[in-house]
Amino acid sequence: QVRLVESGGGLVQVGGSLRLSCAASGSIFSIDTMGWYRQAPGKQRVLVATISNRNNENYVDSVKGRFTISRDNAKNTVYLQMDSLKPDDTAVYYCNVYPPPIHYWGRGTQVTVSS
Repeated sequence: QVRLVESGGGLVQVGGSLRLSCAASGSIFSIDTMGWYRQAPGKQRVLVATISNRNNENYVDSVKGRFTISRDNAKNTVYLQMDSLKPDDTAVYYCNVYPPPIHYWGRGTQVTVSS
C-alpha cells in the first residue's frame, strides 16, 4: 500500500507564493511520473504539472512561467513551487504518483488566493 502526505497549502494574497510538498511512502519500487492536479469549486479536476523520472516537466498553459515542479527521488517526494499566484489558482491541489501500473492520489490540500 502507498500513502501520500501533502503539505504546504494555505491562504495567500494575490502575487504571493506557496510551496506544496507530497511525500510518498509504502510499497514503492519505482515511481515513473509524479504530478499535481487541482479542482476548483464546481469544476473538474485538471492537470497542473507533471514530472517524469527523467525530470521532463509538463505544465498546463495557465501556470507556465509561474509554477515549477520538482522531485527528490531519494525521498519519493514531489514539490510544486507556486509564484505570482492569482485568484484563479484557488483550488484543492492533489498529488498524483505513478509507480506502474497504479496511480495513487493524495487527499488534497487547499490553496486559497485572496484579492
